[in-house]
Amino acid sequence: MLEVNGISKSYPGGVADLVVLDDVSFTLEPGGRMAIMGPSGSGKSTLLSILGTLEEPTTGSLRLDGIDPFAGSAASRAGFRNRRIGFVFQEHHLLPGCTALDNVLVPALATGRVSPEIVARGQRLLDRVGLGDRMAHRPGELSGGERQRVAVARALLLSPRLILADEPTGQLDSDSAAQIADLLVELAVESGGMLVVVTHSDPLASRVGGVRQLVDGRLLP
Repeated sequence: MLEVNGISKSYPGGVADLVVLDDVSFTLEPGGRMAIMGPSGSGKSTLLSILGTLEEPTTGSLRLDGIDPFAGSAASRAGFRNRRIGFVFQEHHLLPGCTALDNVLVPALATGRVSPEIVARGQRLLDRVGLGDRMAHRPGELSGGERQRVAVARALLLSPRLILADEPTGQLDSDSAAQIADLLVELAVESGGMLVVVTHSDPLASRVGGVRQLVDGRLLP
């Protein structure tokens, strides 16, 4: 379960602090999905950074499966993030000199343990996203939609409990965007993970479900 309680985020300002998030609370059960929409500057990406433990809240608490990731050191938080959270960004952030399979295996490489079972899972994921015959191709040999499919497979390699996607279809054509949206939902459901997607896209939000609006740092009912 993901429990977000009274999360606020502010930054020091000249006259007054800049409040980016204001008392955000919600809960996601295992298998739950949420699409967060809102205008630019409403705090969507900041909220996703906090959910992903990349940034600490000013006030409030976050628990994933009962664990507060901000209670420990930065090193323990990095390990928590790698094991339990998968990220899909608008920019795929693939390593250009590595094959599609090697890029999928990056989260396991970060742990120093790339077992035959993990390699087999990476291969199955690439096959599941329609790239079973492209595993040896490098990013420059793949289309934008294919590169984003690799990023989706990478995010799911370690069976994360929480999958976070920040405008994952923002640079894709409508057909590729629809395919990526469906893949995210299908694979999240299959793995039993929770999915939170930040987007401006109504079609993507409707595919994810659980649509909430974030306006001026506040999550509307």
